[in-house]
Amino acid sequence: MFSIGDFARFGSVSVRMLRHYDEIGLLPPSEVDPCSGYRFYAADQLARLNRIVALKDLGFTLNQVAEMLDGELSADRLHGMLQLRRAQLANQVAADTARLASVEARLLRIEREGVMPEQEIVVKALSATLVAEMSDVAAESGEAAVGPIIERLYALLGKAIPESGLTITGAPVVYYEELEEGLRVHVAHQVAGEAAPGADFDLRHLPEIAQAATLAHRGKLTDLCVSFEAMGRWADENGYAPNAPIREVYLNAPGDPASAEWVVELQMPVAQAAHS
Repeated sequence: MFSIGDFARFGSVSVRMLRHYDEIGLLPPSEVDPCSGYRFYAADQLARLNRIVALKDLGFTLNQVAEMLDGELSADRLHGMLQLRRAQLANQVAADTARLASVEARLLRIEREGVMPEQEIVVKALSATLVAEMSDVAAESGEAAVGPIIERLYALLGKAIPESGLTITGAPVVYYEELEEGLRVHVAHQVAGEAAPGADFDLRHLPEIAQAATLAHRGKLTDLCVSFEAMGRWADENGYAPNAPIREVYLNAPGDPASAEWVVELQMPVAQAAHS
């Protein structure tokens, strides 16, 4: 037998909570001393306590918990319910994390309105580049939708390129294609050599660009949109018309989007804007 204090410690709950469960008949003590009124609990009551806490964490009311336990909820069914709830909570956390990153990026944009980027924007020519690439469609723009696609395609390319006989010769490149619904994400590696037949990627040349405004973004990947916006303002103020697609060349990719160690060169094709 355990005292109520010991039972609370073993069950990771409060004494107050156990008293409440006793009052509503959800978890009465195994014995009550008739003289002192002290409550005592048996070790096998921990199983019921664990189910009460688990079902409560799933969002059920205590009345619903009582009905379910009195109906002899099996361990397997409870385990399945907890797994489902865990997946729901994980998805919610991921969505909230992505939403928070979006809000932080938007705040940073607002803070930097009218402020030119710290890094110099350089206009230069870009040579044609042979790349091996894969692509997939994201439902929308933004790191939450695009990031997992980029990560997955790069993993596939990293395996497929060496198996094809090609050699990776330069930094990874990402560019986007606007669709009527969604965004096609192109993920590429600069390569050299001759691919064996049946490769699981497309081999193509990224075309030469006579004039591209380039900016080396250094910092969080989640802040990349701020550098994009800065390039757009620069183009407007300097009489350039931007063209698509803008390329992202990943010179240093630490993996964690929140790391400050990212270095991404943005390459935006531009032409002198026509004046009326």
